[in-house]
Amino acid sequence: MRKEQVLTRMKEECLVAVVRAKNKEQGEKVIDAIITGGINFIEITMTMDEGNPVEFIQLMSEKYRNNDKVVIGAGTVLDPETARAVILAGANYVVSPGLNVETIKLCNRYRVPMLPGVMSPTEAITALEAGCDIIKVFPGNVVGPGAISSFKGPLPQGDFMPSGGVDVDNVDKWLKAGACAVGTGSSLTKGAATGDFEAVTAKAREFVEAVALARK
Repeated sequence: MRKEQVLTRMKEECLVAVVRAKNKEQGEKVIDAIITGGINFIEITMTMDEGNPVEFIQLMSEKYRNNDKVVIGAGTVLDPETARAVILAGANYVVSPGLNVETIKLCNRYRVPMLPGVMSPTEAITALEAGCDIIKVFPGNVVGPGAISSFKGPLPQGDFMPSGGVDVDNVDKWLKAGACAVGTGSSLTKGAATGDFEAVTAKAREFVEAVALARK
């Protein structure tokens, strides 16, 4: 999928599911449950307890290759070496908890969206200068929804996506504050800890409905 398509769809759908899988088997069930619930952007992190997360990204990319709705990305990418590996494995976008300009350059080289984590205007400006189209505000639970409008005051040209601390009860606050999308992880996937994947699907549906209401 082309970079422009990924960015446009991410802003249209407004939801990115962050999946921190224990292993491939659990991760696949979580992802299937999330997609069944209506969330199509899946961010697979590099923090898998067992197995190789890059191989898992490749597995999920191949599984959903013929599904035009599903967009697989990689999260917790800390360096350009990992970024290149996940891109070659099929990741359509790359997300990081921090700001690493060399990682941004690598993703730009392959025309893959890179969403770096920032907590300050200086970091946000650096990300914009490096060519990032969407900037991740992380951790969201530390700064709160007001951070989005604060960033967009001096940087109205920036698009910001919070991650961390986003749940069904506050997703409307983030979007109304000016976020172009939100990333959600533990709030969405906590049912997986007990093997309740139906709960994950139900929570995904709640998120989709909450976003739809917030955008009316």
